[in-house]
Amino acid sequence: MDEYTDNGTTHHNREQTMQGTQKSTALTERIVQLEWEQFQNTTNEGGPASCQSNWPMFHEMRMSQFLTWPESLLQSYESDLQEADSIGRNLVTEKYARMMQSTAPEEYRHHIEPYLATLDHHRIDQQERIIAIQVQWADDFRSRYPKLGSAMRTLRTSEDTEQTTSFETYLRGELSTYSDSTLHEYESFIHELQAEHKNLTELTIANTVKLAGFAGLEEAESAQ
Repeated sequence: MDEYTDNGTTHHNREQTMQGTQKSTALTERIVQLEWEQFQNTTNEGGPASCQSNWPMFHEMRMSQFLTWPESLLQSYESDLQEADSIGRNLVTEKYARMMQSTAPEEYRHHIEPYLATLDHHRIDQQERIIAIQVQWADDFRSRYPKLGSAMRTLRTSEDTEQTTSFETYLRGELSTYSDSTLHEYESFIHELQAEHKNLTELTIANTVKLAGFAGLEEAESAQ
């Protein structure tokens, strides 16, 4: 009797989990498509960048990230993208524009900053707390998976050049485009991972290597 009950409960929970996973995957696919459309409308000095025609790579990289997110965060960010589309705002363009504060500071100061919304000190402090945690996670991942880590962006803003954008600067640009509600959801997500002793860089790259056909991080590391 107990065995039957346990099996029945497990089967029911498994069905709920599968349904939840399918729902979240559909949501992540919608988000990636919304971002891709904004990416296509992002102008680049010298013409379209080669990555703007590489849908498979874009899809793999963005899905790897969004598949780690809880549904409440995904829903909030989807709303950000939809709201942006409705008012003619391009969050992907803004993300790359904000990165130029570090990679091209003079151009940013004179030609970009005047057109971007100003972030208040509270918002900046909130973002920097998140960034500090994620940079530490990325550094930890690189120390444990050096071959996979070598294929990542450089780590810190201090390493930025006109041609190279670090993980820290990229993340700062991305977080700056989130609505207050999405950033709040994101910060809660980061704190939950901390409490569970999980590493978001590891979770994200684990998704990347699986989408690329590897069984897991160890196999992918060995194959490099």
